[in-house]
Amino acid sequence: MPVYNSACDVNNPQKGHLLADIPAHDPFVFADSHSGVYYLYTGGSPKLHGMESYGVLTYKSTNLTEWEGPYIVFTVPEGCWAHPQHGAWAPEVHAYKGNFYLFVTLHNNEKRLEGEPIQGFSKHWRGSVIAVSDSLEGPFQLLNNESHVLPETMMTLDGTLYVDENEIPWMVYCHEWIQTIDGTIEAVRLKEDLTEAVGEPIHLFSGSEALWDNEEALAEGDIRVYVTDGCQLYRTSGGHLIMLWSSYQAGSYVQTIARSTTGNVQGPWEQLPPLVKDDSGHGMMFRTFEGTWMLILHQPFQMPKSRCKLFEMVDTGDSFQVVRQID
Repeated sequence: MPVYNSACDVNNPQKGHLLADIPAHDPFVFADSHSGVYYLYTGGSPKLHGMESYGVLTYKSTNLTEWEGPYIVFTVPEGCWAHPQHGAWAPEVHAYKGNFYLFVTLHNNEKRLEGEPIQGFSKHWRGSVIAVSDSLEGPFQLLNNESHVLPETMMTLDGTLYVDENEIPWMVYCHEWIQTIDGTIEAVRLKEDLTEAVGEPIHLFSGSEALWDNEEALAEGDIRVYVTDGCQLYRTSGGHLIMLWSSYQAGSYVQTIARSTTGNVQGPWEQLPPLVKDDSGHGMMFRTFEGTWMLILHQPFQMPKSRCKLFEMVDTGDSFQVVRQID
């Protein structure tokens, strides 16, 4: 029988874990002011966590230092389009109209799409889905077992919920560079109950539009590819709409940022310099119970070495900046 790190074993959740103990990728924190508990969500796997299928885990903390868990909040169900043994990426949980909604990227590697592999990565069904629960601790159930939010022929990932100034819900997501070469970030309107997309997706920007020296190390012959990952949206105190996203600079993963010049999700979007470099990214921001903005991301990129890193942030009115890393 495998022996699991105590910070990973879903069959024996424990207290007192530090972030340095917890292998984690694509971290997302929900700060629940009602209970005074921070919930850290990340993907869970059979190999690393002793689960029967891939899914989503949560860890709980009251101080962002010591964490309790892991607890399973979602497993990829049998009978849906996704394969339970093919992964669950980039989970995040949002409060919306009295329930909690999990956005997570699922896969079916056996459902191949047309086109040759890029850098050894095949084209297959991959899509952001939405699940619902009345509890932050789950269990979460898929809203729609039959399909992605978007067609299965699109390789979409890292979907996030954004509710605009008119209370219209959107899913903002990444269109996979494996399929597009120049990865994009796009948005699609959702029905009020989040069960389906409404209308056609809107192109927000491409990975190649980054202001900084975005020379991607992944290349296929003479073709340069551009990764887009981990989109998250926030409003500053000055009313500016900001998006966190991640890509590569000189072969190293970076946490970067963009700003809508119109203040709405349709953009256009201008690219700002990266916030954190050194193989770091797929971050999101949340506010502590004391009101401080925090950025959490993973570093380095590769699992199981990847760990969560915390940074104190400041809202400058027109953007967000890193103040310091929290040890």
